Amino acid sequence: MILQEIALQNFRSYTKKTFAFSPETTLIVGPNGAGKTNILEAIMYLATGRSFRAGEDREVVHWGKDVCFASAAIGDTTLEIVITTGSIEGQDVPRKRYKVNDVPRRLVDFIGNLRAVLFWPEHLELVTDSPSLRRRYLDSVLVQVDREYRRNLLSYERGLRQRNKLLDAINVGTAVPSQLLFWDQLLIKAGGYITDKRGEYIDYINSCQLSPREDSGQAAISYQLKYDKSVISESRLEQYKEEEVAAGATLVGPHRDDFVVFKSQISNHNDQINAKQLSKYGSRGEQRLAVLWLKLAELSYIEKEVGERPILLLDDIFSELDGAHRELVVELIGRQQTILTSADEASIPAAVLESATVIRL
Repeated sequence: MILQEIALQNFRSYTKKTFAFSPETTLIVGPNGAGKTNILEAIMYLATGRSFRAGEDREVVHWGKDVCFASAAIGDTTLEIVITTGSIEGQDVPRKRYKVNDVPRRLVDFIGNLRAVLFWPEHLELVTDSPSLRRRYLDSVLVQVDREYRRNLLSYERGLRQRNKLLDAINVGTAVPSQLLFWDQLLIKAGGYITDKRGEYIDYINSCQLSPREDSGQAAISYQLKYDKSVISESRLEQYKEEEVAAGATLVGPHRDDFVVFKSQISNHNDQINAKQLSKYGSRGEQRLAVLWLKLAELSYIEKEVGERPILLLDDIFSELDGAHRELVVELIGRQQTILTSADEASIPAAVLESATVIRL
């Protein structure tokens, strides 16, 4: 899978622009605010159908416009996503539309034509930020490799909105609890699939390690994720039924999942010692390394699932890593098509510059 080019129209800062990429490494250089991250955002939109930075889709539409376009050429396949503010010339329109080779497609069929792994500075907060960020991370990986996960996630999200509206109605007396039965069954079925697949992915992540040792002569290091899952079942919905009506919200299910990152030293006898939760006790350096481990495992997982490496997107990350881990990323760059950005060309290792096609903004 090689991304040959993307074309943007009224997307963020770009009124109309096309970017062509090397099948190996492309470096996008420009000052802060020049639109480097906007390019990567468009690529991830085409891979996952969602933004990794916008709170609402309408935020990516160029100021003063009603609609924007992002399209990609991947071999003989053309992908296009159309994003609107919800209204064009006063008429209500869908907020997003998807096309493959100019044929309209549902989101569940659009995702999976392009696969990408993104590493950007905000991902360093995966360890410490809110659970919603970690859930979005899990979804961004799994939707790219599993059509049934996409289908169940969309079904779950729609069902959750409807069930929450019904809980509100029950609270004010305009609906009765028996009306929850349909939505309960939908959420239990879809939620069970989501939970199982997230668990399988986390198990795979836990089987991967960056390297035998962080530094020569030190104890081996192990990173592990603990899946804090919120199982949805008839018994748990029954358990929380009164609290849910009072809150007007569904209190159990994968929309309340989380995971915790631990770091352990491994003794010569393969015993774990000094395990610590990085969100509470880890240094910034340890948290950065944990996210790098997570991204390396993500690349490996997608390759295992679909039989080819995804595109690697690196958004100005060399400034966030120390020398040893910069070298690890440099080694990684040559293993698949890579697109990286930087505000400072001098910060890019010489080995990368020598082989990269450079786009200057």
